Amino acid sequence: MNKGNESGRKGHRGYIGSRPYDGQRVPQHVQNLVIRDYCRRNDFHYLLSATEYAMTGCYMMLEELAAEAQALDGIVLYSINMLPRRPDRRLDVCGRILAGGATLHGAVENLSICDGHDLVRLNELLVLSKVVIGSPAEVGL
Repeated sequence: MNKGNESGRKGHRGYIGSRPYDGQRVPQHVQNLVIRDYCRRNDFHYLLSATEYAMTGCYMMLEELAAEAQALDGIVLYSINMLPRRPDRRLDVCGRILAGGATLHGAVENLSICDGHDLVRLNELLVLSKVVIGSPAEVGL
């Protein structure tokens, strides 16, 4: 199992939430099980998850993880739908995580964001998914 020893980094930190995402509320222990399974399947050293606060639009814990990115191999989100809704804010925080040398992963979607190209693709995916389900106002369109 990759312990992050070669790079001097700690491993992959989970990121879970305590509020509904896209209208679904998933218990925290279930979110952690999904993240642990993703880490196991990808041979990642799993670190305990940071839990986002329940307030709508709050990303304090995600901001802390972005600041910690230089010490991590990556951050495994329960779902990419946990990222900020506003594209500019989403691109900013994800860009800082990647600039810190960490990768970003969506466990439910089995998706990895490792570089700028992946980040553009992630943003397009999230924007398109909101348009398809009928909420273009959420993505600033």
